[in-house]
Amino acid sequence: MTHAPSAPGRGSAPARGHSPVSGPPAGPVRRTPADRLLLAAGRPHLWRTLALFATATGAALAALALPAALGRTLDLLLAGGVADEAEAGRWLACCAALTAVSVALDAADTVLTGTLTSRTTARLRTRLAGHLLAMGPHRAGRFSHGDLVTRCTGNAAHAGTAPGSVASALAALVTPVGALAALAVLDLRLAAVFVAGTPLLVLLLRAFSRSSTDCVTRYQEAQAQLAGRLVEALTGARTIAAGGLREREQARVLEPLARLSAHGHRMWHVQGRATAQAAVLVPLLQVAVVAVGGLLLSQGALSVGGLVAAARYAVLAAGVGTLVGQLNALVRGRTAARRLAEVLEVPAMATGHRAAPEHAAGGAPGRLELRGVRASYAGEPVLHGVDLEVPGGATVAVVGRSGAGKSLLAAVAGRLAEPDAGQVLLDGTDLAELDPAALRQVVGFAFERPVLFGSTVGDALAAGIPAGCEGREARVRAAARAACADGFVRTLPHGYDTPCAQAPLSGGEIQRLGLARALAQDSRVLVLDDATSSLDTVTEWKVTQALADAGGPGGARTRLVVAHRASTAARADLTAWLDGGRIRALAPHRQLWEQPGYRSLFGSGSDDD
Repeated sequence: MTHAPSAPGRGSAPARGHSPVSGPPAGPVRRTPADRLLLAAGRPHLWRTLALFATATGAALAALALPAALGRTLDLLLAGGVADEAEAGRWLACCAALTAVSVALDAADTVLTGTLTSRTTARLRTRLAGHLLAMGPHRAGRFSHGDLVTRCTGNAAHAGTAPGSVASALAALVTPVGALAALAVLDLRLAAVFVAGTPLLVLLLRAFSRSSTDCVTRYQEAQAQLAGRLVEALTGARTIAAGGLREREQARVLEPLARLSAHGHRMWHVQGRATAQAAVLVPLLQVAVVAVGGLLLSQGALSVGGLVAAARYAVLAAGVGTLVGQLNALVRGRTAARRLAEVLEVPAMATGHRAAPEHAAGGAPGRLELRGVRASYAGEPVLHGVDLEVPGGATVAVVGRSGAGKSLLAAVAGRLAEPDAGQVLLDGTDLAELDPAALRQVVGFAFERPVLFGSTVGDALAAGIPAGCEGREARVRAAARAACADGFVRTLPHGYDTPCAQAPLSGGEIQRLGLARALAQDSRVLVLDDATSSLDTVTEWKVTQALADAGGPGGARTRLVVAHRASTAARADLTAWLDGGRIRALAPHRQLWEQPGYRSLFGSGSDDD
């Protein structure tokens, strides 16, 4: 993969269907979302930022004092008197002290910059990760995985340098301003010569800042496309190998490489052009100042030491290289922060603070109601006014054609996705009003392709059980038996203590572990999103029986099952037929089977009904 030049930063591109955040508007200065993000991230470390500014400013002042001290020392040495030589020694000691102070402050500057950057980066990454989880999987799905990884790593790291860059940039202004003032103190004519060329320096820096911002943004966009395609290819590596698609996928993944290279070369061109222009302009200003200083020396208006100091101050006043470096860092940080702000601008799902609701007396707990639910996926409306009631303790299978919105309905029912309109009630309480922790204790999920989190298989199965809960291990093993997973888990090298990364598991076994994890939570409602698709018929029947067993770990709970098999729907108490974004019918499977349109959902209908 092509690497970026050292000056501009690396990052990633806007996700599919998500336009970049525009730059600051013309007119009155207004903080952009990126600016507000950087302020919020840097505020807890304000003292470090101020300390960094102080050390950088101190180093600049020491650098400004050194030419004057050297010039004074030279004049005293040239005078040749005994008293002059003694005073010259004191001034020479002053020069050494200024050098030592400058070195010490530079070292402190390095330490403060590193700690400030690392802490700000950590804060940005923590906030971004927390917001991504709060958004929910459906809203986060508008960004590709590769894009999100790039934003959370490279972009966050570059944005984390912004507070330090601001402090250093402000301190860097002290050097040219102070040097110009020192020239004026030596002789106003020296300062006038330098000021005459200052507008050209300002125009150079302004043009560089604008061009560099555009280059960095476009480079990051191309780099994110490349990263996103690489992640997709790695995810489907087996399919690519099995289908003989290596060359085609390689070409697809590397297609953005040409644009990446072009934008990278453009960044080098912009930086090289600015450096070349500065290389011409800055020496001309320095030569002009020295030439005027030489004339003043010949007229007796300036000493030899004063000429040496003036030459050094001309170099410091024209320190474009330092300012260009600080501008580069600011451009990288602000551009990266703009990309983080794009993610943070996506609203998180609304949450409440209520505890789990009490179920109505005399009825089974877990009554789930969807009232007028409308929901969209990727901006397209999918569910249109869905009304569905799942009785407490009952099993309702959701069936429909591919793309009918079954998984979206399941996500909305368990509040993994937020409906555009309507309500989802559990025992009469809107799920949006529940505290997130309370919500996950009463609503559990099992998926078609679960992911195991935890150091060992046992830890993964206990992920949904509060730490310190009595009988935790017993609940895990009972849930594993109900999901027909206990047998193969015991055959693993270390049983339930086998590290997940070392457990040789098939797709069906991973799916059963996902079911066991959901059963171990002992939630009031269990949503199964095609969670038995990889199980054979016998195993599925055993799991279904365990779910229906009032005395087992899956019993006495409401079950909403996304089904693709007729046999799964047949074992449910009721079947919700989803068609055209609405519930077309809610009835027992056997009753619906009499309708040809319903039978066509299961192909030839050869599956056991």
